[in-house]
Amino acid sequence: MMNKWEGIVLRTMPYGETNKIVTILTKEAGKLTAMARGAKKPASRLSSITQVFLYGSFLLRTGKGMGTLEQGEPINSMRHIREDLEATSYSSYIVELIDKLTEDGERSTGIFDLLHDALHAINEGYDPEAISLFVEWKMLRVAGIHPILHQCASCGAVEGEFAFSFQEIGFLCHRCFHTDPYLVRISPSQLKLIRTFANVPITQVGTLNLKKPTKQFMKKIVRQIYDEQVGLRLKSLLFLDQLDRTPNLLPEKEKPAESDD
Repeated sequence: MMNKWEGIVLRTMPYGETNKIVTILTKEAGKLTAMARGAKKPASRLSSITQVFLYGSFLLRTGKGMGTLEQGEPINSMRHIREDLEATSYSSYIVELIDKLTEDGERSTGIFDLLHDALHAINEGYDPEAISLFVEWKMLRVAGIHPILHQCASCGAVEGEFAFSFQEIGFLCHRCFHTDPYLVRISPSQLKLIRTFANVPITQVGTLNLKKPTKQFMKKIVRQIYDEQVGLRLKSLLFLDQLDRTPNLLPEKEKPAESDD
């Protein structure tokens, strides 16, 4: 059966001397894996459309077992992502995270839209570190983790001072601080940011320029949840950690004014 679907290339793997196995997250049919015959040849018509991050329209022959990629047309090659080390690094992490948390053939328009919006934002020059935080917080639900962020996880209060509890995987109000001796105190602006990352679509945020310490704080919380509750170990995350330790690896860029509001 032949199908034409829009999708984003998540990963590729060489197969033999000239072929690639390509994993594509499609809008209509979820994640699919297909053989792209001859795609490793520079002159192949499949070479340019089997690049990671590419958003395109793909003609796939499907049936029992692995499908076959017959042809495709690029919609957005995500050129900036591939040419910028920082953009590439965070996009690789986003793609790997979504790949690990999705099953083949499991359709989810929401996940496709999240990936598309994230890559589009990074390709347009938005802060890739901030965009990755949006993806991390939103993918917790896909991993089966549902943080309680709209109220106190213990008593249900919606007003007062709040802290984050890894024990409850959510907020605790000041009346319930005693229930978790290891909670993390947060400011009202940090609380608002966590809710924004978890609930607001990337397309509705506009330009969000956060201070580096703020992003590091938000990252520490969400990644501890993944470590303790999901147990993911991603190769791309190791390189991001290296970038954090050695920022001189990145070329100097003109930075916009930072704000946590």
